[in-house]
Amino acid sequence: MAKNLTTKILEAHLVEGELVPGREISIRIDHTLLQDATGTMAMLEFIAMGLPRVKADLAAQYIDHNLLQTDFKNADDHAFLTSAAQRFGVHLSKPGNGISHQVHLERFGKPGLTLLGADSHTPTAAGLSMLAIGAGGLDVALAMAGHPFSLPCPKVFGVKLLGQLSAWVSGKDVVLEMLRRHSVKGGVGKVIEYYGPGVATLSATDRATIGNMGAELGATSSLFCSDERTREFLVAQGRGDVWIPMAADDGAAYDEHDEIDLCTLEPLIACPSSPDNVTPVREVAGTKVDQVIVGSSVNSSFRDLMTVCRMLEGRRIAPGVSFHANPGSRQVLENVAQQGGVLMLLMAGVNIHQSGCLGCIGMGQAPGTDQVSLRTFPRNFPGRSGTKGDKVYLCSPETAAASGLNGVITDPRDMGKIMAWPAVANPEHYLVDDSSIIYPLPPDEAARIEVLTGPNIVPFPEFEELPEQLEATVVLKVGDNITTDHIMPAGNKVLPLRSNIPAISRFVFEQLDASFPERAQAAGNGIIVAGENYGQGSSREHAALAPRYLGIRAKLAKSFARIHKANLVNFGIVPLTFRNPEDYERIKQGDRISIPDIQRYVREGVVEVPVLLNSVPVAMLLEVSERQRQELLAGGTLNAVRKGVV
Repeated sequence: MAKNLTTKILEAHLVEGELVPGREISIRIDHTLLQDATGTMAMLEFIAMGLPRVKADLAAQYIDHNLLQTDFKNADDHAFLTSAAQRFGVHLSKPGNGISHQVHLERFGKPGLTLLGADSHTPTAAGLSMLAIGAGGLDVALAMAGHPFSLPCPKVFGVKLLGQLSAWVSGKDVVLEMLRRHSVKGGVGKVIEYYGPGVATLSATDRATIGNMGAELGATSSLFCSDERTREFLVAQGRGDVWIPMAADDGAAYDEHDEIDLCTLEPLIACPSSPDNVTPVREVAGTKVDQVIVGSSVNSSFRDLMTVCRMLEGRRIAPGVSFHANPGSRQVLENVAQQGGVLMLLMAGVNIHQSGCLGCIGMGQAPGTDQVSLRTFPRNFPGRSGTKGDKVYLCSPETAAASGLNGVITDPRDMGKIMAWPAVANPEHYLVDDSSIIYPLPPDEAARIEVLTGPNIVPFPEFEELPEQLEATVVLKVGDNITTDHIMPAGNKVLPLRSNIPAISRFVFEQLDASFPERAQAAGNGIIVAGENYGQGSSREHAALAPRYLGIRAKLAKSFARIHKANLVNFGIVPLTFRNPEDYERIKQGDRISIPDIQRYVREGVVEVPVLLNSVPVAMLLEVSERQRQELLAGGTLNAVRKGVV
């Protein structure tokens, strides 16, 4: 029977379960990825397991988010991560070396492997035909400890690519087209597998861009074949020996299907304030632009940045526009510099920053009041930039450069009147410098390393088991598409507290309701009620962990985003969905919720859980696996692991 590539990789890594969409499966994880915003807590969770060394084939820790050292906190946490990586056998990429997704693609990725990362954009590794999945930090810590990763078996959404991209159109426009067609919920529960003759026309870094923003579709992962373009990239990185060809069988079946003729695509742009609010650039052309940022966690490869360099060469950024470049890695910047690109950027008036996420996570680069910001980033959720009421557009590097030159949103095809299309290709051989990667020590040397903990690193909180019955207050009611940025904001004020749960919990729901932390703690046991797709966006487990610390014991929603639902279970918060979505309208903030036999319902595998709303029954669904039920009973996954029940 002909098989798609997703099925082949899942079969090769299957530890438990059957490949039936929706049923829980467990897969072996080859590589793990941590970044500092989520990895500090994940490392604390790994340490709490008491193991002397990681068991994954390759574990990597990147310091790429919290780079601003406005006080001691980030510097202390960097020292903690560096020493912990050395102690437990983890590869460490130092601050400034680059963004986890770009560096893993360059230096560690291999076709056909699985990668689990504590970052929702981990599927960037689709560019090298890795089945890469974003998850909460605790799930990654468990994979580091050798545990398989459990998830609902995804459907496989096949997207056939035909033709070739036209001049001034790039990989970003492909994934924006997918978002225009399918929305931020279109990939939920699916791996999006791209195939067809058009794939061969896309470079590994174009594919990485498309894989990265599959997260914005809500997809479990995205995947491309491993072909000659994959081999080209690995050879250029000096790692051609790890290449193997991989592809779907001819005639392979898919659960869902779509088709894109690349020839027909035009430059697209996501308008404020959602990645799926997509329209052709020409329809918003002429809008005044105040800020442009190229790079960060997507569109930060050599090809992307060098395209901008060529477009700006011999020209100046428009007056009144603040233009920034965030290279994806030190390697990208070094190779751009070798080809004269750095001078092109500087002479054009561009501000070049260190390699890091920076403005994408709200770590600086916030736009001014009422200013329009064009970014090649993956997300433009409200307030994510660090400015309330922001006007952030998402676009390709070509659109960003054209708009920066003209001071208004510009269809890059219009630049063809004054310049030739750059048609930049990736180098045949990259300059490679791994001096900013600290490789694992031999076990005997590693055992002598002292793990450094500063005053901002607070031990992981202890959580009690699930009670026999739950009496709670609805502390907050919210609508559809609430993101983890709404729940647990990022930015330079909040992110440095990532290893201090009591401190970071004071900022939960700050954008929506600043009084939430105080009210949640006063309630004793609290409940949050939400609409569709609750918890979309970043994988940050703090959006579950901090509310749990404040006393939230259950969340009632029309539907949950995959990673956030898993994170809720990991920290003992019961995720219930409405059997009848109209019951959502009946609940108000301040209502009393009672679940008299919640412990028994969880223990006995009950799916339809009767909930009393002000003493009136409301039918809720608890759709979790038997493993997750054991974790909920224990008060969270770490408790369950310590007790040996999972």
